[in-house]
Amino acid sequence: MLSLSSVTSAPSWPPGLALNADVWRAAELGSHSQPALDTGYAALNQVLPGGGWPQGALVEMLQPQAGQHEWGLLAPALAAVQAAAPAKLVVLVGAPWLPFGPALGARQLDMQRVLCVHGQGPALLWATREALQCADVAAVLAWLPDARSAHLRRLQMAAHAHSQLLFVFRPLRAQLESSPAPLRLLLEGAAAEEGNLRVHVLKRRGPPLAAPLLLATRPARLSALLAASRERARRRREEVAVLLPRLQPAPARVALVPGEEAHALLDRIANSHHH
Repeated sequence: MLSLSSVTSAPSWPPGLALNADVWRAAELGSHSQPALDTGYAALNQVLPGGGWPQGALVEMLQPQAGQHEWGLLAPALAAVQAAAPAKLVVLVGAPWLPFGPALGARQLDMQRVLCVHGQGPALLWATREALQCADVAAVLAWLPDARSAHLRRLQMAAHAHSQLLFVFRPLRAQLESSPAPLRLLLEGAAAEEGNLRVHVLKRRGPPLAAPLLLATRPARLSALLAASRERARRRREEVAVLLPRLQPAPARVALVPGEEAHALLDRIANSHHH
């Protein structure tokens, strides 16, 4: 006969199984058997299994427009990767636009160690797999709008086999498709004082995230310039609000005389102007 305490208490884990990083409880945030890379954002690290970007796993990112939010989110981690392994390459496969070197250089990225690969369709998938197998590559960023679940599964296997950082960017319509990615995010811009990027965690090893994260991904200098610009605009609006009533002419006032008809009043006004 089972007692109430034996029914309500949490089940015990066999020795060794609880220490296995590949086994996790659905109510708890999972971890990774392979190391994770600091994202550069403390709030994001706290909600990711392993405390950062998983090395050896596919990270899938969905966004309304390609090339809009990737660099702000990934620049801190990529700069750290280059600093740790300056001889290795960061490979961009199918990037929608050529990255703007001076802006990324201001984020501590070495553009001399960034390799761009262009192509279409299956060629992009092939280039991504080849880059993942290269020992001289530190991270792979791939824009694959037409990739299917089977394609992503092969990329996930390659990233795991070679312990590579892999980020795949896809459009919002892919949200309704199944994905083998252990970590899946949705990125959208935000207009708030606290940050400019809203990150929805769609899938992770752990319980669902109740609310999106708001991150400030702009460089500190750019944020300061934008804040100064907003302050100048606010002051101009206040000055206009004060000066506008003074610049407007006072409306002409006509005192109506009780008992007079409208045409008689108009005659009086015309006669006064004539004299």
